[in-house]
Amino acid sequence: MTLAHFNCVVGTLHRLNPATNLLELVAQRGVPDAILDRVRAIPIGKGMAGLAAERLEPVQVCNLQTDTSGAAKPGAKMTEMEGSLSAPILVEGHLRGTIGIAMPRPHEFDEAERNLLMQIGSIIGEQWPAT
Repeated sequence: MTLAHFNCVVGTLHRLNPATNLLELVAQRGVPDAILDRVRAIPIGKGMAGLAAERLEPVQVCNLQTDTSGAAKPGAKMTEMEGSLSAPILVEGHLRGTIGIAMPRPHEFDEAERNLLMQIGSIIGEQWPAT
């Protein structure tokens, strides 16, 4: 339902493993097989999910195909997506993971969209056992 609400076709859900300090993929939809192995475990600070986790705030790219900010890793172009948003999953101020969405057209996510994705992430994170 989250992907449909945002008109997105790709989504990821990563959970923080405090023992390794890696974001581990727990669910995905639409991630191409060619890059699936690359997103199974993401270090804090690397790529959009890693940056969202590090900064504890959403990270977005209007167009993954033309982005030069460095937020998205080069392999992100293989998703063939453009507008992309990754948000930290925070529960009582503590990082539990990240949630990411992407669509096949350029899009600048507004504050309401960023806040809603963070709220959705918090609801998901509350269902996970505390680490």
